Amino acid sequence: MEHGSFTDNSAATFSLTDEDHTIANAVRFTLNQDPRVTFCGYSIPHPSEARVNIRVQTTGDLAREVLKDACQNLMLMCRHVRCTFDKAVEDFKASNAVKAIKIDSQDSSGDDSEESE
Repeated sequence: MEHGSFTDNSAATFSLTDEDHTIANAVRFTLNQDPRVTFCGYSIPHPSEARVNIRVQTTGDLAREVLKDACQNLMLMCRHVRCTFDKAVEDFKASNAVKAIKIDSQDSSGDDSEESE
């Protein structure tokens, strides 16, 4: 839900339901990276409510569009982190599989040499 002025669309407060500090802080960070943003902050009206208010003031651009762009940028960042993490896990598993194969082959060659003695 958007709360703001009908005459000045460069400043607005957006109320997100069923959200907490996790998403609010990430959106705030992303918004503050945008040069079009002059002010951004968030508040949680009451700890027992799952609601976050995000205030956005811009240099003149529509606050709604700037928030939408920030959310898209945040999704791209999350996608990049996820892909980087998944690749690191694959690389780790692959390197450990090679090490396990080398260890198994050394153990089996060691067993054969003991039996032949």
